[in-house]
Amino acid sequence: MKTIITGDRPTGKLHLGHYFGSLKNRVEMQHDYDTYILIADVQALTDNFDNPEKVTKNVRELALDYLAAGIDPKHSHIYIQSLIPEVAELTVYFSNLVSVARLYRNPTTKFEAQQKQDKFGEKGEGITYGFLGYPVSQAADITALDGDIVPVGEDQLPHIEQTREIVRRFNNVYGNTFKEPEAYLSTTPRIKGLDGNEKMSKSLNNCIYLSDSEEEILKKVMSAVTDPNKIKKDDPANPDICMVYYYHKLINNNVDTICRECKKGERGCVACKRELATALTNYLKPMQERRHYYEEHPDEVEEILKDGTNAARSRAKEVMKRVRKSMKLDYFENKDN
Repeated sequence: MKTIITGDRPTGKLHLGHYFGSLKNRVEMQHDYDTYILIADVQALTDNFDNPEKVTKNVRELALDYLAAGIDPKHSHIYIQSLIPEVAELTVYFSNLVSVARLYRNPTTKFEAQQKQDKFGEKGEGITYGFLGYPVSQAADITALDGDIVPVGEDQLPHIEQTREIVRRFNNVYGNTFKEPEAYLSTTPRIKGLDGNEKMSKSLNNCIYLSDSEEEILKKVMSAVTDPNKIKKDDPANPDICMVYYYHKLINNNVDTICRECKKGERGCVACKRELATALTNYLKPMQERRHYYEEHPDEVEEILKDGTNAARSRAKEVMKRVRKSMKLDYFENKDN
């Protein structure tokens, strides 16, 4: 079985963009791969170092969202990044193999730094070592567990390429130690926000969360962007520029009828939104029932996290024995005290 390494930063609850962009694939793939899903609390601290409570309180929320979405602890290991010290050690070794100039050229890092000008300044003069070295830490996450496949969105491809560069550099300097991981690019395009923005995002406040109540879903859907040229109920409209139709296509099998009625002016926006809200509520209901079960059984969630973390650490320990041997740092291995 090949090994999948994937995960998220615990900075808030997961939304529909996360589900269709990655979670749905993870649920489907976990039966065919040895799956490790990390809660990346260390990486979350790279731009939340001054608010660690935000990170720590969301570790459990992220675990609940994983389990609610259908991640099965019998087939997947959910683990906490900060509890795998071998990753931190490997990050240090990898950091010697990457130039600062190369890190600055990473397009994803550059884009994310621009999005955080309030924290790092317009010219990035306040960028921290931890933020700039994020791709190095990610490379250690993947290789410390001998990851074969990393499911990612298109924006994360530069990080995976940087991981492959680091692996090649390490193998060239210290001998063949790591395999180069492969990116698995999701075929699902990035999910748009309720406001029509190209990205559903917590920071843009345009999300439907997997844990939203029926009332919250209805309120949010009623604010969704529709065709601005449709003024009256019976005006014909263009469903291709309507976010309500966009979400119908994600979850509803009746989209042909919806499209036809919309174009003919036979479907009012209010009724269409209410229909979508009901469909979304029903779609998310099984997830929310699973979430409620685990909320009522916190000890079970804790055991799942402990078991997953122990499995990840056991694997990382074995990989690091190999790394230290390659680097001639295995001082007391296989020797009597």
